[in-house]
Amino acid sequence: MTNLPDPSDILTFIRETAERGSGSVTRKDIADAFTIKGADRRDLRALLKEMEDKGEIALEGRRIRVKASGGLPPVVVLDITGSDSEGDLVCVPVTGDAPECTHIRLPVGEAAKEKPPLGVGDRFLGRLKEDGDGGFLTKPIKRIGRGASRMLGIYRRGRRHGYVDPVSRKAGSSLDIHDADKGKAQDGDLVWTEPLNKRGYGPKRGRIVSVVGGMDEQKNWSLIALAENDIPIEFPDRVVAEAESQTLPDDKHYEDLTALPFITIDPKEAKDHDDAVFVEKTEKGWRLIVAIADVSWFVRPGTALDKEAEKRGNSVYLIDRVVPMLPEALSNGLCSLKAGEDRTSMCCEMLIAQSGRKHSHRFFRAKINCRAGLAYEEAQAAADGDVTDRTADLKENVIDPLWDVWRAMTKAREAKPSLDLDMPERQIVLGADGRVTGVRVKDRLEAHRLIETMMVAANVCAAETLEKARQPLIYRVHQEPDPERLEGLKTYLESMGYSLPDGQVLTPQAFNRILSKAREKDEIELVSMAILRTQMQAIYSTENQGHFGLNLARYAHFTSPIRRYADLVVHRAMVTGLGLGPGGARSEDEARLDSVAEHISGTERRAINAERSTQDRYLASYLEEEIGSEFPGRISGVTRAGLFVALDETGADGFVPMRTLRSDYFIHDEDARALIGQQTGARYHIGQRVHVRLEEVTPVQGGLRFLMLTEPDDSFAPPHKRKKSVKPGGKPKPHSKAHPSKTRKSTKPARRKDAGDATTHPKKKASAPHLEESLPGATIKRRPKKKKTTKSRKASPPRPRGKN
Repeated sequence: MTNLPDPSDILTFIRETAERGSGSVTRKDIADAFTIKGADRRDLRALLKEMEDKGEIALEGRRIRVKASGGLPPVVVLDITGSDSEGDLVCVPVTGDAPECTHIRLPVGEAAKEKPPLGVGDRFLGRLKEDGDGGFLTKPIKRIGRGASRMLGIYRRGRRHGYVDPVSRKAGSSLDIHDADKGKAQDGDLVWTEPLNKRGYGPKRGRIVSVVGGMDEQKNWSLIALAENDIPIEFPDRVVAEAESQTLPDDKHYEDLTALPFITIDPKEAKDHDDAVFVEKTEKGWRLIVAIADVSWFVRPGTALDKEAEKRGNSVYLIDRVVPMLPEALSNGLCSLKAGEDRTSMCCEMLIAQSGRKHSHRFFRAKINCRAGLAYEEAQAAADGDVTDRTADLKENVIDPLWDVWRAMTKAREAKPSLDLDMPERQIVLGADGRVTGVRVKDRLEAHRLIETMMVAANVCAAETLEKARQPLIYRVHQEPDPERLEGLKTYLESMGYSLPDGQVLTPQAFNRILSKAREKDEIELVSMAILRTQMQAIYSTENQGHFGLNLARYAHFTSPIRRYADLVVHRAMVTGLGLGPGGARSEDEARLDSVAEHISGTERRAINAERSTQDRYLASYLEEEIGSEFPGRISGVTRAGLFVALDETGADGFVPMRTLRSDYFIHDEDARALIGQQTGARYHIGQRVHVRLEEVTPVQGGLRFLMLTEPDDSFAPPHKRKKSVKPGGKPKPHSKAHPSKTRKSTKPARRKDAGDATTHPKKKASAPHLEESLPGATIKRRPKKKKTTKSRKASPPRPRGKN
């Protein structure tokens, strides 16, 4: 082998060829580069095999690549598949040979250096660098183009070759995967595939681009949720091209407000800043301006961008990733109201009197430049007097006036308040490895209420302005509670000593008075949950039916056009109705507003479903090691099949099957929202505090099964029956071995108020997840059964115990 090059020279040649983007290196390329001929080529083959055995290179058919310590070459072709919660782009290798747990991130700052910026769906050549947490950071070398359309599915091994079944039912048929195209996929793996060019007839062939991992791995659960709900992840080439070709408009249609100190107040991890606020004191009160990203300028009706935005309907925010409605070039770029950069906006200027009531308002387009982008916590600290270098200059002239006008506006709303169901919102906290480290209750700050109050005011102004201009629009509608559900609520509240007025038009004030009394009696969660069950779901509609929860006669969504298509529709109506320039609604668009409203109501529901199912899976995984532990909680749902219980600490929702309630023969009473013991009259009811033991966990489905440890509430039972309760484990009535239930039926299903408006609500599932939902590769963990003993002993009631 004296005529052969040194292995280090071969490695250098392979790396340099990859960096130039000249394609794959073959044995012939190496032979030509080092002028190896004749019999020496056999020696070259042996040398390359020796280098493979040492782990220096990988031989893949004719292709040869350098191996890195993490199983990837230092330079690799990558596809961008999404973004994480920090806004960085998530990448996967095109070759599909990454180890299962490899995380590759393209920092958003590096992506922005490319012109136009790299975004979801782009393919590029990148240099990898280990990030210290077991993953890689990548730096772009050159853009290659767009990746092929991908499908998420489960790889299965067949007799002759493998195939991939799509996770989404709407993704089309399966793809045949020949051994040469399967990479390192094993039977049951969750994989990304792309179709191969098809010639002639026969089954569709594809190749596995990357192995995501097992179905039961946490990092894959949000992808499964997106696929289950048919939520598109990647943007088509044409859509991305349109977004990346946009530039800021000239000043012709915009007032210049760049001298005013606008600020944004958002979650600290936010990248898409829809709204900014400015206020100044006047002789009669305040001048408040709410500036909203002017998306209508960039996303014109009928374009590829518009059609894709309508198709998506809204952005989707999951625990570990964000799926935007608009491509990154707009959502995190030109449309986002970033501090220190000129941006175009649609402004709502409101003149607020000293009393907090709005005197007048107007809409116009304006160019602004935000002074700062503050997190809610940072703005709250400054308002409380704890200023930093970032907020010191804003305290007196920006932050204090904002709090002053907010307090006045809040005072003015006391005469006609919204429904005050301020239920706790929990946040799942992930560690660096992507696993759940804890669950915390989000703080409800004044800063949150301030922004909500100002956004609601701007939304009301939008509805009023468009009605006055006789311009068709989409309203945000929340109807009054269903009468039949309301009757059941009255019966339930009366049993607890509360009463709703009869013969009057029901308003949020009536509910708020009951909630106020419930707080004094420490029954607020129980009563809030019961009231929540009567609420209708908020929807989009071209017919104004008011907003019951917010106690408003008219309401439209205007303040979040980056992440909601409904707001973009309202913006276009404003442009047309007020003659504000290009980007308005077309007559053909106005004619189909009904179908658009129905569609985006549906996309909102599917986003909520994806968010909930992802949260359920993460929480189930977090509790997987707690099988056999006991927890305090509250009954969050009652069905004829059993009870749903939400745990106090984590908010995780699990199921108690009817068959396991052994203390009586229970009847489901829909109006009372309870399971009522036929013998004793004792009941399990909505909001009741209970203790349960965790018996079974199915993380892939997000299912938890509990055993009830708390006796039913006998305060509802007749006095003469309260001491006759059957002991736990006692025999049921002879005709009811499996404990079937009877149900007092209601003609209408329960409906709930939309979580995104005046309230948030816990999830209520339709059936036991561990019984009726399944995915391939699911693992079930159950509490081990105790061995039977020959010696019998009398059962004693279990004592409720909290987890220490």
